[in-house]
Parts: sequence; C-alpha cells; structure tokens
Amino acid sequence: MTADIHFTAFFDATPSPYMVLDTDLVINYVNPAFLRSTGLARDDLVGKNFFAALPENPVAPAEDAEHNLKSALLRVLSAGKAETLVLQRYDIPAPDQPEGFEERWWSQILTPISGPDGEVKWIVQQAEDVTAFVRSRRARELIEEFTEREKGMAAELYVRALELHRLNQELRQAHYREKQVAITLQEAMLSVPDLHRHKHDIAVRYLPATASLNVCGDWYDIVDLPPDRYAAAVGDVVGHGLHAAATMGMLRSALGAAMRAIPSPAQAVEALGLYARSLDGALAATAVQVLIDPRTRLIIYSSAGHPPPVLLHPDGTCELLDKATDPPLGAREHHVPRPQAGLPYHRGDTLVLYTDGLIERRGEDIDTSLGRLTTALAQDRTLGPDALADALLTRLDVTADIPDDIALVIIRL
Repeated sequence: MTADIHFTAFFDATPSPYMVLDTDLVINYVNPAFLRSTGLARDDLVGKNFFAALPENPVAPAEDAEHNLKSALLRVLSAGKAETLVLQRYDIPAPDQPEGFEERWWSQILTPISGPDGEVKWIVQQAEDVTAFVRSRRARELIEEFTEREKGMAAELYVRALELHRLNQELRQAHYREKQVAITLQEAMLSVPDLHRHKHDIAVRYLPATASLNVCGDWYDIVDLPPDRYAAAVGDVVGHGLHAAATMGMLRSALGAAMRAIPSPAQAVEALGLYARSLDGALAATAVQVLIDPRTRLIIYSSAGHPPPVLLHPDGTCELLDKATDPPLGAREHHVPRPQAGLPYHRGDTLVLYTDGLIERRGEDIDTSLGRLTTALAQDRTLGPDALADALLTRLDVTADIPDDIALVIIRL
C-alpha cells in the first residue's frame, strides 16, 4: 500500500522550515514556515542559487570549514548521505540592519533525495532557527562548557521545545473543541513505540484526574538502547489540563531525547533539569529514570524529587530505589550534578514506577503511603504485569473520581 499524499501540501502545512535545492544548489521550493522564519518573500528565493539569494555575511566571524554550510551541501551531493549541522551561524540579509545582515543561528538537517539512477537529485534542508536559544545568557554559559555532542543535544532539545510550544499555542486557540483535541493530545504524547517489544513484560496505566479533560501532567516512557538495554521513566508536572499536558509533553520529549543520547540516568535527568529552568510551568516537576541492563542484571537510576520506584522480589519482599534522590526539576538556583545509584536484580523480580497520585492520601505520612504500596505488591506478587497493574489499582482504592493524575509502569525483569 502507498500513502496518497500531496507532498507540497504536506510541506506547506508543517510548522518546521523546509527548502528544496537541486544539484546546482538552486532553490526550487520553500515552505511558508521558512519564509516566516527568515522574513523573506518567495520571489527572493525560488529560482535562485542558494548563495546568491542568501549570501554569506562577509563580516561574520569565521566558521570552521568542516561545519560550513556550503561545504556540507557539497558533501551531501557527493556522498549521498544526510548531514546534521547544529548551532551553526548563518546570517540573513536584512537591508534595515547597519551591516545589511541579521545574526542568525540554525540547527539544520540536509537530506539527499536520489533519482531513478541512484544519483542525488535534490537536497531537502530543514533549518530550525535557534538564535533565541544561543543568545540567552543561560545558554551561553552552558555552551561554553558543553562538548560538540552536548551542543547538538542542547540544540535538538530546543528545537523539540519549539515544536511542542507551537502545538501548545494551537491548542489554546481551539477552545470550542478542547475535548477532542485533549484526547488526541493524550494519545500522541503518551505513544511509546518501543513498548511493543516488551508487551509481555511491561504494563502501563494512565489515569487522569476527573477534572482534567482526559489529559494530565503525568507521563511515562520506555526507550530501547543498544545493544540490548532499555530505559524507563515516569514524571509529574504540577497541575492538570491542557497547560500541564503541554508542559508534560515538552519534558517527556526532552527526557526521551536525552535518554537516547546520554547513557547515564543522572546526566539525562541533569540535562532535563537545566531545560526545565527555562520552561514555563516546569518548575517543581519531578521525574525518575531507570536504566535496565539484562546482561549485568543491574538497575541504574536517578530521581529528581520523585517517589521511589519499588523492586518487588518473588518472595514478597520489596526494596525502594531511594539512594539517588534529589530536589525536583528547576528547584536549585545553581547547577549541581544529579546523583545516581545502582541495584542488582534477579530474573523474576518486578520493578514498579509510578507517580504520587497512586499512593498519596491527604493528611497521610509518605512512609505510610509507601508501606501500603509495598504490602499491596506483596499480596499479588505472583501476577503478571498486566494483572498486577489492575490488582494494584484495586487494592489502593483508585476509583473513577481520583483527585490526582496517575501514571504507572510495571516491569517484569
């Protein structure tokens, strides 16, 4: 089967800036998002050589030739392989500026499209404007300390945040159909493609608070990592409804990117905390990430103010993963590295991650809440992940009118 898609209409609709170049680097197409990003008109670009329409700023600081846009485009043409350029300066013509150019920084992906003969026929350029990120004081301080790989990750997180921010703005303008949009948003934000491989060993549950339009600030994620490890995370944003859900989506997306790029849970949560400082509504959010290595049968974890995961053994005893707990995201004024701890497991153990809505009760001490959780787990320890998830919700008296959101992940190790 083939999708019946009009690709010009697709690129016209996407919020990301795109341009299509031929082998002579002549611009054949630009989408509306690219025109909005540069402030240029279509006639200024289409039909012209890229470097004639967008000449290099002669007074801009010299760039490393390896990362120069012109060199990258030529490499894509000759090698036929995509290239990614992060945090690259390429100024835009601006006649109203003193030097005739406006400083711009970009995160770009150059993708070759081959013709029937296998030779490159087109280059699709996706160019996300990250100028505001580069110019921010916090970003300048961080970038000075980052490696090239970390700079790339920072730019990628910023681009993801921009995309989700655009989605949030669209949602705010769609008040008359909030219910339908909320349901769609929930399904998209909690989609976990890697979960399919673990469908017999991992169960997830998501229960929004009753007054939250079926969306909430809690989330979960499962990420496969080479060669055969995987990571799991749960998090909680303060509040309910569309705003909390949008913030949740940004944090979840950012942590998902960090988990794939950084092997250490502590460093991934650390990167998420740095990002949360600049995100409205993210302060005091909590998250915990675990890395599971079946080869060494070791769980490595780091927590930012989140209730401790529980390791349930077949004999009913439980261990709390509470040796690497730190304040919530964005709680510290200054950057401090996050802690990390490890815990061995045996085949047949069960790991339980959850958000506070599962256990906390008004006026109850947290130790009492955790005790009720471990007791309930011990009583149903022989059940598989799906049955255990349902039994746990029943034993903890999670009813249809719950006052707080709940995210639950149960992993049979």
